[in-house]
Amino acid sequence: MSLLTTVQDDMKTAMKAKDKEKLSVVRQIKSAVMNEQINLGHDLTEEEELTVLSREVKQRQDSLAEFKAADRTDLAAATQKELDILASYLPEPLSEAEVSDIITAAIEQTGASSMADMGKVMGIVNGQTKGRADGKAVAAAVKAALSK
Repeated sequence: MSLLTTVQDDMKTAMKAKDKEKLSVVRQIKSAVMNEQINLGHDLTEEEELTVLSREVKQRQDSLAEFKAADRTDLAAATQKELDILASYLPEPLSEAEVSDIITAAIEQTGASSMADMGKVMGIVNGQTKGRADGKAVAAAVKAALSK
């Protein structure tokens, strides 16, 4: 089932349950997916849907950090609820061990031996961890593995 179909079903459920918070987030997801479809001119692939969701999550994480820095707990709490709702649409996150295995395989595949090869390794790793692991944490793990 495509993300758009799932979102539309969830939107109906949220309307019936009068869940305004979830309805708002689901509408934002639907809007983002529809805009991406219009921009690309075709139905989105699963990877493109994941990219849209990842972008929405990233925006809210940035907002959450800013709200916490400004000591706006009311806005931070609302943004955290939005993140929790968005997380239900993302695939299961990878564990640290799984990310480590992917990094090790990418290093072996590229023959990387120094920090100069980080771009090659990151290209492979990002393709396999997209939407399932934090990019900053992955980059830090790749740096640590290459600096050994």
